[in-house]
Amino acid sequence: MQFIAIAMIVLGVIVLALGPRLVILGAAVGALLGLVILRFIPGTQDSFLAFLIPLVLAVVFAFGGGFMRGIVGLVTIAIGAVAGAAIVLGILELFNFSLGTLLDLVLAAIGAVIGIILIQRFKDWAIYIVAGVVGALLCVRGLQILVPSFTGIFASLLGLALAAGGFVYQSGIVGGRRQEVK
Repeated sequence: MQFIAIAMIVLGVIVLALGPRLVILGAAVGALLGLVILRFIPGTQDSFLAFLIPLVLAVVFAFGGGFMRGIVGLVTIAIGAVAGAAIVLGILELFNFSLGTLLDLVLAAIGAVIGIILIQRFKDWAIYIVAGVVGALLCVRGLQILVPSFTGIFASLLGLALAAGGFVYQSGIVGGRRQEVK
């Protein structure tokens, strides 16, 4: 489990720095989705599946983001939908808050719709926001795997700070150069 935690933290930091690159963002969204899916499969947190599911989804989404550059509009919409759902479920998991499987999935569907709307309306800015939030969730979730007592207000504040920092850096507010969505 420590390897998974360190890999999630490293991937989160990479996304916070290079988020608008669709290959990296796709891998991060896939890994986050894999971590969230593990929550719905009993007994997988301490097995080989805890490593395999996020890894396979990260690779699949990275290839999807890399090979489909010709249809960037569709790729960004798909990433927005999956990221919206994964972010909602990741936030619920961050706060150890569950409303039951069915209601969690309904909230994930609402998050997916919001992700699609944001991506279509504010393409580049939405990618910066999604990259910041996904990177922050991966870092905080990795820290929670390493240090199970790292929850509550400190985890939330670190997640908000990382998400804001990633957004500010990628959008060019600090550093003077806006990163291009590739």
